[in-house]
Amino acid sequence: MDTKKKIPSGFIYFFGSFGGILFGYDIGVMTGALPFLKHDWALTNASLVGWITSAVMFGAIFGGALAGQMADKLGRRKMILISSLIFAIGSILCGFSPNNGTYYLIIVRMFLGLAVGAASALVPAYMSEMAPARLRGRLSGINQTMIVSGMLLSYVMDFILKDLPEQFAWRLMLGLAAVPAIILFAGVLKLPESPRFLIKTGNRDEARQVLSYIRKPDEIDGEMKQIEDTANVEENAMEKSSWGTLFTGKYRYLVIAGVGVAAFQQFQGANAIFYYIPLIVEKATGSAASSALMWPIIQGVILVLGSLLFLWIADKFNRRTLLTMGGTVMALSFLLPAVINKLMPNASPMMIVVFLSIYVAFYSFTWAPLTWVLVGEIFPLAIRGRASGLASSFNWIGSWAVGLLFPIMTASMSQEAVFAIFGVICVLGVLFIRFCVPETKGHTLEEIEAQGTRGKEKPEEAGQN
Repeated sequence: MDTKKKIPSGFIYFFGSFGGILFGYDIGVMTGALPFLKHDWALTNASLVGWITSAVMFGAIFGGALAGQMADKLGRRKMILISSLIFAIGSILCGFSPNNGTYYLIIVRMFLGLAVGAASALVPAYMSEMAPARLRGRLSGINQTMIVSGMLLSYVMDFILKDLPEQFAWRLMLGLAAVPAIILFAGVLKLPESPRFLIKTGNRDEARQVLSYIRKPDEIDGEMKQIEDTANVEENAMEKSSWGTLFTGKYRYLVIAGVGVAAFQQFQGANAIFYYIPLIVEKATGSAASSALMWPIIQGVILVLGSLLFLWIADKFNRRTLLTMGGTVMALSFLLPAVINKLMPNASPMMIVVFLSIYVAFYSFTWAPLTWVLVGEIFPLAIRGRASGLASSFNWIGSWAVGLLFPIMTASMSQEAVFAIFGVICVLGVLFIRFCVPETKGHTLEEIEAQGTRGKEKPEEAGQN
């Protein structure tokens, strides 16, 4: 890496966040590929369909945890490079799946999931360590925008390739994920390591040089000292904490709040829409799923627009207000189709798809980005590393469970009934926000930690609405 030549800050931020594109592409691409794959391999077993779809999320459960630990030893930049290689290799292996190689594809997609989980952990960490403090508040929103842009890109590619012979179409859809992975690898080769990691490993001169790329000259000394002080505090905090510390009276309240929000984000069923929307349309209308690939694009556009809306409103409303509003509309979007179908059996089958689009719209600017904003704010320094990792693991477990169980559930009951179950979970999520989660917007970490120390105090008692 040439550290003497100045690297433009725009280049650093673009490729620093580009991993979100890959993350989103690999999450979204199976949506369009699955109808062709099912027909090509004559897949009728709902469990196998669920495993093929959810295998990436299963691998991500472990990828996020491993990447976080290895990044502290090897550095953020090296781990992003390794992840991009896994992305490329895994995507190519998926594209060359042998005919009827169901278990081969499941295993390869688990391998690919290691990179997806790593990206979910590495990209926010790298960006937060590179960006100036005045920009950090929007980083979760920017990362979310990159992820949903990757999902939209995968939906567009699925639509473009849909007219190819089915045995080539789905393989090319999966294999083309290698292209952005190679672009990321080439870009990251030119990226510097984060100054925080360099200081922690004793490379102060190199850290100062990196800061010169992305900070004004009069900001460098102050930030160097701040990074060193924070690193010392975190090192001392980690030495005094353990996994058991998360569940002591002092921290239990905040750990339950942060991990609970991360889990609810996935168990509320959003990924059932993102992974299976063509099959949902097929079951609702009777038309072939492979002809319904415009719907994922519509969902992708809604996601991107919602993420941009969040960047605009992120600091205008309380976290709990947005999560409560979003969760309430999401619950109604899942529950109303079941109610209407009961009262009006002859209602249009496309009604459920319209309500799912409303769900996606409100999810896109509330629970999708705010979960990670809140998780980044709620955990005290002494437990932040372990608690954030636990929240990420529960989030991926929820994503994997929804991806695995949705086709099994819809094979034994109506889609309206399945989404009504997710609607009830959305209601529980809103109640969880109201009674178990403190407001974090506009509060210092010390103030948030004080609420955790008081433990049983309800958010409303502190005037947090």
